[in-house]
Amino acid sequence: MANAQTTKLKILDAAEELFADHGFSETSTRQITKKAEVNLASVNYHFGSKNELIQAVIERYLEVLVPNIDVELTGLKNDNPNPTLEEVFSVFIRPILSLNQQRKNGTSILLQLLGRSYTDSQRHMRRFFLGNYGDVVAKFVALVYKAQPGLSPSEIFWRLHFTLGTVVFTMASSDALMDIARADFDEQIAIEGVVKRLIPFIAAGVSAP
Repeated sequence: MANAQTTKLKILDAAEELFADHGFSETSTRQITKKAEVNLASVNYHFGSKNELIQAVIERYLEVLVPNIDVELTGLKNDNPNPTLEEVFSVFIRPILSLNQQRKNGTSILLQLLGRSYTDSQRHMRRFFLGNYGDVVAKFVALVYKAQPGLSPSEIFWRLHFTLGTVVFTMASSDALMDIARADFDEQIAIEGVVKRLIPFIAAGVSAP
């Protein structure tokens, strides 16, 4: 059992690194098993398919992140009957940043993986996410509606899609952005500072006329 768990963990770690660096479509199971130093059949044995491996890699983060977001959303809903969009989006700050305590650069890695799931057209990830975490997504969207009641469901969909793209790009390239800020503007900014700069921007975008 211990050896099986070790093999499974090695596959997850290797897949995570390769998926983040090269994307899901460009990474083969052969590359993963070679990097993990396990036999080729072990991916199917432990995960069933490459799609299920992709889901397992991302779920390692989501199973920690989403319950924490749920707590923050519930707290905001109970404490503030009329939240602003900035307050709604701010519920993500603490849970997102806490991923760095779970794994080194966990925040950037997860958002990079989520970005890959969109650019690589991994449609199964949307089904997986909504199937497992749809209640939390619905709770978040309901608070967005409450903060911005004049928007139609279609407009909310598009604006939240654009928001996700902005967040994923910014956080996945956060190290480079912080380096530019130091070199060009003499700004010493940490990842928390990047997130706090991002919140007003995306809130303004979602609330635009």
